[in-house]
Amino acid sequence: MMFEERAAKILKIVNSRRTASIADLAAALGTSESTVRRDVIELDRRGQLTRVRGGAAGAANPVVTGEYDVQTKAGIHADLKQRIAKYAAAAIRSDDLVYLDAGTTTLTMIPYIEAPGAVFVTNGFSHAKALTQRGYVVYITGGRLKLTTEAIVGDSAVRSIERYNFTKCFMGTNGIDEARGFTTPDIDEALIKEAAMQHAYISYVLADSSKFRRVSSVTFAKIGSACIITDTVPDERYKKLTVIKTVEGENSL
Repeated sequence: MMFEERAAKILKIVNSRRTASIADLAAALGTSESTVRRDVIELDRRGQLTRVRGGAAGAANPVVTGEYDVQTKAGIHADLKQRIAKYAAAAIRSDDLVYLDAGTTTLTMIPYIEAPGAVFVTNGFSHAKALTQRGYVVYITGGRLKLTTEAIVGDSAVRSIERYNFTKCFMGTNGIDEARGFTTPDIDEALIKEAAMQHAYISYVLADSSKFRRVSSVTFAKIGSACIITDTVPDERYKKLTVIKTVEGENSL
């Protein structure tokens, strides 16, 4: 029995019972406990169930509704963000009109951008300051400042974005899912992300591999609408849905 077949049966058992022991799962699948244990570890890594002592439990919450503040998010997977940001920054050319989404990974891009003449639009308060300090022409959207993410949101922000035709836009995301697409916990931020991507020739979503198979409250785009830049792809099926660039072994876009 192949892993994917075992995984489907394990998830069916765990979701129906809420919890199951390694011994029970091994008996149900007709395989060894060591094999089941390895499968449970992998499914826990993917976020499809929760590994508990001696067994497995259903994922605690299939939809993530909360969000960390900027300072906390900046420290999560910081090394991966640096590599992803540096890779993404290489895609910007001097004749680009770029939309830069508010977010910690997009903020990390700014020191790596080397494109004299590029013009930027952003709803990120910190992004606008950092870009201006580097000598770039920057336009910031109107609207209300959301303190937790340092993002400018609201109807005014959406309307100002709709005036532009971006050559490229760079987005952060809280989740990437085959069915639900790119998601974020906040409806106001989702509307801005959606508007920017609709007015961009090409869109990039920057996300470390932990964001795959995660779903937040609001979908802002389908997977096929953007190129994903990540460190690694946890499931090969995602490569059939859109263009995915991994920072390992790649020099630039």
